[in-house]
Amino acid sequence: MEKIVTSLDGVFIIEPKVFGDERGWFYESYSAGEFKRLGIDTVFVQDNRSFSATKGTLRGLHCQRGDAAQAKLVSCTRGEIIDVAVDIRFSSPTFLKHIAVSLSAANKRMLYIPRGFLHGFLTVSDDVELLYKADNLYSPADDRSVRFDDPAIGIDWGEGDFILSQKDKNAPFLKDSDVLFD
Repeated sequence: MEKIVTSLDGVFIIEPKVFGDERGWFYESYSAGEFKRLGIDTVFVQDNRSFSATKGTLRGLHCQRGDAAQAKLVSCTRGEIIDVAVDIRFSSPTFLKHIAVSLSAANKRMLYIPRGFLHGFLTVSDDVELLYKADNLYSPADDRSVRFDDPAIGIDWGEGDFILSQKDKNAPFLKDSDVLFD
């Protein structure tokens, strides 16, 4: 595995070593030992899967607040997405900065997002499936959303009529939310 440092402190692109031949391929998608070797000391306790049927589905921006915050390891196992992480750690030098990374079944890349970040993604193909690990159990009481098009964050999602959940359509702007981390 290789860790690629991004412009956001603590956010990494993870590239697995893929072993392939005429039969297909194999790679380790997670290993506690490999992550420790890479300097990522996170213990995951929950796996989640997400399916989006249609290109243009936008999910996010989401996080859990307080003690329920989650670090995530996101991978796209079918199709392709643009995965976005937004730093909402008030004391961070990259506060309100974000990155957008292409994750796909073809490139097999993963994105590690530590606690203190909003997360969202846009499907750029039909039939998209995500698998992501979390280091904390889901807490409905601490689940939060922020508008995907918040001008304070300034993510360029491109043009389109995005497919959004009611929750994401009604999400507050960051200035009206209670999601900031110290």
